[in-house]
Amino acid sequence: MVVLLAASVVAVPAQEAANPDVLRIATTTSLYDTGLLDELEMMYENTSGVDVQITAQGTGQALDTARRGDVDLVLVHSPSLEQEFIDEGYGINERCFAYNNFLIVGPESDPAGIANMSPVEAFKAIYIAGTNNTEGVAFVSRGDDSGTHNREQQIWAAAGYNYTEDIQDSGPWYLETGSGMGETLTVANQKDAYTLSDIGTYLAFKDQLNLVELVTEGDDLLNRYSAISVNPEQVPGVNINEATNFTNWITSNETKEFIGNFGVEEYGQPLFVPLYAPECTEPPFNCTCAEPVNATA
Repeated sequence: MVVLLAASVVAVPAQEAANPDVLRIATTTSLYDTGLLDELEMMYENTSGVDVQITAQGTGQALDTARRGDVDLVLVHSPSLEQEFIDEGYGINERCFAYNNFLIVGPESDPAGIANMSPVEAFKAIYIAGTNNTEGVAFVSRGDDSGTHNREQQIWAAAGYNYTEDIQDSGPWYLETGSGMGETLTVANQKDAYTLSDIGTYLAFKDQLNLVELVTEGDDLLNRYSAISVNPEQVPGVNINEATNFTNWITSNETKEFIGNFGVEEYGQPLFVPLYAPECTEPPFNCTCAEPVNATA
């Protein structure tokens, strides 16, 4: 078992993908930080006999790793970045397999008063309070081009702000960690700050945090996870056969049942909710989750 974190990524040479016994996956830190990926990796290796090599990164970094041909498959959660990757010709055989929600968490004192607001109204309130130097108001961003960071930028835009002009470098209230979700939650906790997190990583770290859930509802907080194979016609040498096998495995009913049960015993609720047809094909998911794929689809 090989796990590489983004801070110490050692790229596996593209020619190794020709080895049918090796599958290289770039995945989001949320799947890794929750512990789900360790379990799935062990299950798949025991089932297939394949050596699964994982790089945990933000979605944007994972897709760039795939563009370079350093992985065969990505597990990501940013629909807009995923579609760009596919439109460029790098990604094929996209299948969604699970979802959860983002949360806005922060100190229990809630100095910006965002509890139970919509995500957009909460971001407006944090911005106004932060830029007015309201005592105790700070926001910690991943700042790493991840799916979570991408969603944060979308919420800022919906709130009427230009991210690069209005948010970044707008004052000491706003901090970017450039790190994964677990570390970003830890920094936000140290600073008694607000942050946007997927619920899975938040629950996995909750015992180490003083941060509480403040905004939990709204379409802006939907968080969908998908598997996408790297197109061998665009990036020669990738292991498309094993990427296909893994995609069909993770979208099987047996694996989805495991995903749906993961975390229930420890946290009292699932960290991820599996997607099934026809629900996945309808709003707000709008994806394919059940149809098998083949190496040339």
